[in-house]
Amino acid sequence: MERYENPEYYWCLRHHRVESGDDVCAARYRLGPYPTPTDAEHALERVAERNATWEAADEQWNG
Repeated sequence: MERYENPEYYWCLRHHRVESGDDVCAARYRLGPYPTPTDAEHALERVAERNATWEAADEQWNG
């Protein structure tokens, strides 16, 4: 396996796991990159938080 100086980590939506290096699924199945495995593990939480923020902004915009 190749070593990376600044590894990137992804959350795989297909396998529900953190992936990195040469062991990553196609881009359509992953979220990221994230700087740490822990950040990747919490990817879905970040998505939910951002969606809630955007939905609240939309409601405020629409009145």
